[in-house]
Amino acid sequence: MSRTESVWAVGRLTLQPTVMGLTRLRVYGAERVPLEGGIVVAANHFSWIDPPSLGAACPRPVYFMAKFEAHRVPGLGQLLRSFGAFAVRRGESDRDAVRTMREIVSGGNALGMFVEGTRQKSGIPGKAQAGAAMVALNESVPILPAAIHGSQHWRLGNFKPVSIAWGEPMTFGGLPRGGRGYKEASVEVERKLLELWQWLVDIHDLDRPRDATPPR
Repeated sequence: MSRTESVWAVGRLTLQPTVMGLTRLRVYGAERVPLEGGIVVAANHFSWIDPPSLGAACPRPVYFMAKFEAHRVPGLGQLLRSFGAFAVRRGESDRDAVRTMREIVSGGNALGMFVEGTRQKSGIPGKAQAGAAMVALNESVPILPAAIHGSQHWRLGNFKPVSIAWGEPMTFGGLPRGGRGYKEASVEVERKLLELWQWLVDIHDLDRPRDATPPR
């Protein structure tokens, strides 16, 4: 077991119950998460509570990409890195970050990416950027969509419930490794995330039944 995996194991016993309690997290379709092999977890993004919620919802460690500024915050940066998170400079061509992303999935790990690139203040999932597709196509690994709903309303002191729905792994072996292929794959990921998110909206309207199954 690697050092990062050991930290995740401890986090399952300590941080995970706290996150699940604060968000009243409900997870749908977790059995769809492959437990082995490289994979890109592609999620939408509303709030700072999304990364810990997604980590709590995933049955395996997730190596998240986090903005460079977060890594410079005393305490927070060390915590992020202990869980395997790595820095990226937003709005720039960050070759080191791209190399790290590819190394994570080629090493058989799960890479966590919020595909819009930034939090969506509208409360609706936004346009998927090409990063997740680029990594998946170049390393020949699946993309696993994960929609998050409720975190756009969650605040400290206003603990609205958060839910996550996992889709089926998506493969894009027939697409070219280049701009056109990345764009086509990103459109499909965006479409699936919106479908899963809308399903969660409807599930919340039904008071979140536990036995519901997300669309495939």
